[in-house]
Amino acid sequence: MSSIILVTAIAFALSLLFTRLVRDGSLRLGLVDLPDQRRKTHLRAVPRTGGVAIVAAYLVAYALLLNIPSPVGAIVHSGLPFFWRLLPATGAIFLTGLLDDVFHLKPWWKLAGQVGAGGLAYAGGLRIADFHGYSHFGWLSLPLTIGWLVLCSNAFNLIDGIDGLATGVGVVAGLTTLIAALLQGNIPLALAVGPLIGALCAFLFYNFNPASIFLGDSGSLLIGFLLGAYGIIWSQKSATMLGMAGPTMALALPLLEVGLSVFRRFLRNEPIFTADRGHIHHRLLDLGFTPRRAALMLYAACSIGAALSLLQSVVQNRLAGAVVLLFAACACGGIQYLGYVEFNATRRFLWAGLRPMLSAHVKLEAFERSLADSSSLAECWQSLEMGARELGYSRVEGELSGQAFGNSVPRRSHAAFWQMRLNLPDHDFVNITQREGAAEQPVLLIPFVEIVRRVLPAKLRQIEDATASLACLAAALEDAEEGQASPRNSRTTRVISSDCGAPSVNAATAS
Repeated sequence: MSSIILVTAIAFALSLLFTRLVRDGSLRLGLVDLPDQRRKTHLRAVPRTGGVAIVAAYLVAYALLLNIPSPVGAIVHSGLPFFWRLLPATGAIFLTGLLDDVFHLKPWWKLAGQVGAGGLAYAGGLRIADFHGYSHFGWLSLPLTIGWLVLCSNAFNLIDGIDGLATGVGVVAGLTTLIAALLQGNIPLALAVGPLIGALCAFLFYNFNPASIFLGDSGSLLIGFLLGAYGIIWSQKSATMLGMAGPTMALALPLLEVGLSVFRRFLRNEPIFTADRGHIHHRLLDLGFTPRRAALMLYAACSIGAALSLLQSVVQNRLAGAVVLLFAACACGGIQYLGYVEFNATRRFLWAGLRPMLSAHVKLEAFERSLADSSSLAECWQSLEMGARELGYSRVEGELSGQAFGNSVPRRSHAAFWQMRLNLPDHDFVNITQREGAAEQPVLLIPFVEIVRRVLPAKLRQIEDATASLACLAAALEDAEEGQASPRNSRTTRVISSDCGAPSVNAATAS
């Protein structure tokens, strides 16, 4: 225990020194983040290379720990093979973030670097293989491991939006992992987490509001990646069947941020990688919180998740499930408090709008079929009038094939109303009026009109052609009957033809 405290203290002192040096050097090199008065609300240019200081403090502290002549040094030396296998993955994620800080990589290049780092970690032996021996994932272990590490990396990258938030959340999650490691007797994991906690606590002195240096992607991606890796190691020695539930709850805030961001952008039909001002910390700022109060409130929320994660890690399996349900209820309450308009609209639509909307679409389908099956002008108008009535419109009137349909009713003097006129070919038209109340689904007015526009003109032409053909046939038959009544020896030849396709009729031949 004393060695864990020692290495944490060394990392803390080194981070205090390195952060100041990196901050001043970044200012001279121009590696700063400029405010935009929208998402970036800081007042001046701030260095964005804090990850360099954290990596330097972590590695130097760990190197010093290796040279301490004590039993702990032997423990660290025994874990060196795994450390060296994991080092390329850590270097890859750090380099990806640093390149983004300097050159502003495109989202897909950035994602490719994260996936590559996850693949290196898997190749080094870090993998989600089972839940305390209860299930084995086989080949699914590869996508699960990479997906988890990429998710954790991006989660911390997303919450790094106000001073000190990502750093403080990293401290809380790191302390949770450290306590879980001590409860499990996993000293190598505790020795790995300790320097990270010390480095982050020192960095928080410079990063809390008002911040003089930011983590940058090199810092936020690295913190998320390391805590995700430590979470996998934690889950492998979990006392419950829900092995990954503990690390998930410990990282609840950043993971929840990822889920909410993706779902919000999906509901808005926006690209997933589009930056916006709808993150959790932005919602708190919009609710009137200052940056400091917002950060402290989110620290408290993370602490609740951390406490529940430790609780479920030590209780029996049935109680662990109850703890997870309690955590889910707290998360739902927090989302409700934030008042996202996307989720409120979705909830109202699902509970109050889905069934009426489905009913209206059924009526639209029935209206289209009825109109398509009509065989006369009267039936067409009857279908159109009935469809409008089913959807709640007050009146429909118009002119089809030169015939007027519908009765015009004088408008009440104080009744609000709207009208829509649909002009059809050959000077035909349909007027739709809504006077009292509202239609069943006003948003479906356009689909209703589109059905009329698409189906009715073709149906009218079909009816007119059929009527003309019948008229021509009737005239031909009438003329034929007249020809048969003429004398057989008549010299008159009578030929009847039509442009409607009726056959020519020769009623008599010359004698």
